[in-house]
Amino acid sequence: MNVRDALRFDREHIWHPYTSMTDPLPVLPVESASGCRIRLADGQDLIDGMASWWSAIHGYNHPVLNAAVERQLSKMAHVMFGGLTHEPAVELARALIGATPEPLRHVFFADSGSVSVEVAIKMAVQYWHARGRPQKTRLLTIRRGYHGDTLGAMSVCDPVTGMHSLFAGILPQQVFVAEPRCAFGAEWDESDIGEFRSAIGRHAGELAAVILEPVVQGAGGMRFYSPHYLKRVRELCDEHDVLLVADEIATGFGRTGRLFACEHAGISPDIMCVGKALTGGYMTLAAVLATGRVAYGVSEGGGVFMHGPTFMANPLACAVSLASVNLLLESPWQARVAAIGESLRAGLAPCRELGCVADVRVLGAIGVVETKRSCVVEAFQKAFVARGVWVRPFGRVVYVMPPYVMGKDELAALATAIVDVLSLADGAEAEFFEPGSRGG
Repeated sequence: MNVRDALRFDREHIWHPYTSMTDPLPVLPVESASGCRIRLADGQDLIDGMASWWSAIHGYNHPVLNAAVERQLSKMAHVMFGGLTHEPAVELARALIGATPEPLRHVFFADSGSVSVEVAIKMAVQYWHARGRPQKTRLLTIRRGYHGDTLGAMSVCDPVTGMHSLFAGILPQQVFVAEPRCAFGAEWDESDIGEFRSAIGRHAGELAAVILEPVVQGAGGMRFYSPHYLKRVRELCDEHDVLLVADEIATGFGRTGRLFACEHAGISPDIMCVGKALTGGYMTLAAVLATGRVAYGVSEGGGVFMHGPTFMANPLACAVSLASVNLLLESPWQARVAAIGESLRAGLAPCRELGCVADVRVLGAIGVVETKRSCVVEAFQKAFVARGVWVRPFGRVVYVMPPYVMGKDELAALATAIVDVLSLADGAEAEFFEPGSRGG
């Protein structure tokens, strides 16, 4: 392609995520991707610290995943799921039921992570309607969460950072409590669950479900909280007869060091959403798993679940997802994730000495450097690309979630680039950080 013409057309006509048409952030043209590297149109290779928004856990252009797509493509690319079924969907559902905690035994395929949250919300509401309690329609959640950008999902995102002010009047009004304060690995303090305990007690009669990201709050700030909080949430949901929805879209498939983050707390939700790494980053697909209590509860009295996407259980997406899940489970993923964590802990440690840094934390294959002020994305992106890495910060967070197959040298280069760029930013704050008061 003519890169200059393509970039001009892109700037004038294509709306990229979280950006403006009048003053868009610059974009870089990608020619190809392989392993843990993205190749730009000018020939430069970038080590990808983002795994394409946390999905490409096996890296790019993987021969096993490529072969799965090619085999399925020779049979059929798509067939409607209403009244029909196919082997990729059946085998993927079988694999997901085998991998997720008991008693999640029923699988509903969705188009994306956001849509899976919509499905989970509808599932919870319809469950209580079928049970003769139609007043139970609201959700309880914790602040600093993120669950997607569609309207229902957005309603349970943080009300300050989750765009609520832009869509006031049309978003469902949910119940929010403060985010957990007890950090992962810290000694549990029972007072941390106090506000949640009070809120679920007051609102139990109108609550369909509690929804949260287990242990790791992702796009809401990359916060790691105590698994004991999640354990207490499960207990309180049971006590007050409220369903628990676990959003494992970002945390599922090994990212936190456990196959699913709920395992850190030894609990199982009533409904679980999975996505992102499900397909190994090849295409969009998500799934909602439910217990028999929920699945059969929705269907009591001959009721049907009211959702049915056109591309539900797309055979190509199911085939590559099955290959991705099997590839993960057959690999030494625990050792790989642990090695990434060790490398990031060592490599990012020098950031603690920088004046612009508020915190450095690592869990599983997630490395986070929290800054004291919000980052200027364009400045950071340019500096990282100049050092041969792809890292895209947001808010006050510079983070990496690399593919699990990333080797020591690439991990070291990634961490070194983060230390170098933050050291540069420490001496040029006006260029790299938004003006305003410094955070904690």
